Amino acid sequence: MMRNRRPSVKQRRGILTMELVLVLPILMFMLLGLFEFSFLFLAQGELEEAAQAGARIATLHGVSEADVQQEVERTLTGRLASNVNVNAVLGEYSGDDVVVTVSVPSLAAAPDLLWAIGYSLEGQTITAHTRMTKE
Repeated sequence: MMRNRRPSVKQRRGILTMELVLVLPILMFMLLGLFEFSFLFLAQGELEEAAQAGARIATLHGVSEADVQQEVERTLTGRLASNVNVNAVLGEYSGDDVVVTVSVPSLAAAPDLLWAIGYSLEGQTITAHTRMTKE
């Protein structure tokens, strides 16, 4: 006859430890991914705001690319402002399109936390693009 035996306390501790060993790395990488993508989404929002501010300045007459660059850098903060690349196409006449493109390397916006699982930010850029009509 076989009896139904419950695992002893010592055996149960071993099972819980094994569960923790298997699940903890997965949870850790999910948390690191949450942090990294949060930083990237925050940077994307800041770049879009800076591109819009640069395009608003670019719609005015007598504005140069240096003025647009200065406005974009003023709008951005910290590491984003020091690594920004601004490309502005200024229209010549009223009614022309004005296009401002702002980009930064992804490594300037977020730490590279997920490199261990093969997702690296190396060589990636975050870009915002705004088009308006010159006044």
